[in-house]
Amino acid sequence: MIRNRFMSAIIPADLHQAEPLDHADGQILENAGTLWIVATPIGNLGDVSDRARDILSRVPIIAAEDTRTSQKLVPARKAPVRWFALHDHNEASAVERLIKHLEQGQDIALVSDAGTPLISDPGFRLVSAAHDHGIRVSPVPGPSAAIAALSAAGLATDRFSFEGFLPAKRSARQQRLQALADRTETHIFYVPARDLIKVLEDLQHVFGGQRLAAVAREISKQFETIRRGPVDGLLDWVQADSDQLRGECVVLTAGADNSNSMNPIQPRALAEQLAAELPPARAARILTRLSGMPRKQAFELIEQLRQS
Repeated sequence: MIRNRFMSAIIPADLHQAEPLDHADGQILENAGTLWIVATPIGNLGDVSDRARDILSRVPIIAAEDTRTSQKLVPARKAPVRWFALHDHNEASAVERLIKHLEQGQDIALVSDAGTPLISDPGFRLVSAAHDHGIRVSPVPGPSAAIAALSAAGLATDRFSFEGFLPAKRSARQQRLQALADRTETHIFYVPARDLIKVLEDLQHVFGGQRLAAVAREISKQFETIRRGPVDGLLDWVQADSDQLRGECVVLTAGADNSNSMNPIQPRALAEQLAAELPPARAARILTRLSGMPRKQAFELIEQLRQS
């Protein structure tokens, strides 16, 4: 078992001698291994923590989204590590084998390609099964693209929602954005850079071009770019610079501003009522006047609601 020297000041040196934690189905299984959830760098390899290196140098088993990518994070070690691939296509079948190793007293480190496992990455089934079997689960905190981007975006951080990846199809993507349009917290999306223009166009269409937003691309890497501005301006910038279509992005948007009214208009709720009662052109005209939504966007929303 791993004895983590970095945590000795706050928990017993031998984790498996610690007082068991209560679970819905009982207590921690004695003599079982620990499932370590290890965050890894999202770009710059210097961001790996000493504690993460220590655990990756000791565990007998590492479950990784891509074993080839993760091998460069493992220090040279005397005892060879046993690698398990754990990704979206095999997680259901791999969980049973990994749980057996944990029950036999072997520690396992779970890592993803980059960042914190389970955050838009595989691992939920394994962590859930570990809890079901009374196996200790312990996080090794570290990088997360969503939180890194939020910290540098210059948008409100007191309340935020993490949406992960938006749907691939435009209609489904716009429908999801419509559900968020009137909410007041900051929204965080993962976006492949190749889709950046399409996502910004949909944000412009649904949230409006003046909604404040930020793009954080290639965080901690050589060509890191972080830029804040209205959606209109960000879209113009990306369309003029094809380099911004490379790599991985986090896109963040400010929440809806409801500070100017004690009873703020909810555009979608208003649109639903107008679409049910009035012809499309008149409904769109009233929606534009009362909500400030662009006329074209208002008309398309009315038509969408009438068709559904």
